[in-house]
Amino acid sequence: MSSRMLPVPDGLDGMRVDAGLAKLLGLSRTAVAELAESGAVLLDGQPAGKSDRLAAGGLLDVTLPEPQREIEVVAEPVDGLRVLHSDDDIVVVDKPVGVAVHPSPGWTGPTVIGGLAATGLRISTSGAAERQGVVHRLDAGTTGVMVVAKSEHAYTMLKRAFKERTVDKGYHALVQGHPDPTKGTIDAPIDRHPRHDYKFAVVAGGRPSITHYEVMEAFRAASLVQIKLETGRTHQIRVHFSALRHPCVGDLTYGADPVLGRKLGLSRQWLHARSLAFAHPADGRRVEFTSEYPADLAEALETLRAES
Repeated sequence: MSSRMLPVPDGLDGMRVDAGLAKLLGLSRTAVAELAESGAVLLDGQPAGKSDRLAAGGLLDVTLPEPQREIEVVAEPVDGLRVLHSDDDIVVVDKPVGVAVHPSPGWTGPTVIGGLAATGLRISTSGAAERQGVVHRLDAGTTGVMVVAKSEHAYTMLKRAFKERTVDKGYHALVQGHPDPTKGTIDAPIDRHPRHDYKFAVVAGGRPSITHYEVMEAFRAASLVQIKLETGRTHQIRVHFSALRHPCVGDLTYGADPVLGRKLGLSRQWLHARSLAFAHPADGRRVEFTSEYPADLAEALETLRAES
């Protein structure tokens, strides 16, 4: 953090704190309002609200956060990251657990983008520097198939396809209990959790979110479910099934039973991106790619089958 002392010039006399300080610092009024609300703005030694008025000759003391460092992509081999398909336009990968799609603040682990860079693959330069070529994402704790754009044309076409919902995204999830009905649609808006900003929830007024599901196999304590996503909200499957009181097995963040997760040897949610189908950006032909279950998910299923 850094601190700046600023005398209030005559030209800002009577102006609101957010408007006047925005002029002095070259920041947006929104940014200054956030500083004021956090207690980072003092006027003559007293905390100043964003709508307080400035007086010529007064002294502003502003505590500014350090500028965010530019996030860099580190070319680093990623254990278990498999390339399922690669051509001039796209690369399709099978993402292992514990790998983020791209670098982000606070994430120090491996990334898909870093892993691809380590193999020498060229990807699209569209998007923010740390997210170049990324057209969709999987949680770090979710495994399975995903596509990255290698050409600018592919980036544009795939972004449009995901936005227009012409991409078929198929997932398999092991959820607690037995959903009733065994085939249905969950249509419930999702937004940030009102109390815990690290997770999401079904919230009135949230973003429209639609999940189609069908039970494939039922066990005593859980059900293996096939899922088609119509929308692609962050944590959508995890949030929707938690809202139904059938959270993904092993998903402690969204209310799963830790005893069942430990019994099945899971250290993360049982959720796998099984298939991905879309029009190839080069010629429009329909292509589909699938991913097999990784060892931890397959072993959990075998344990359940043995007990049934």
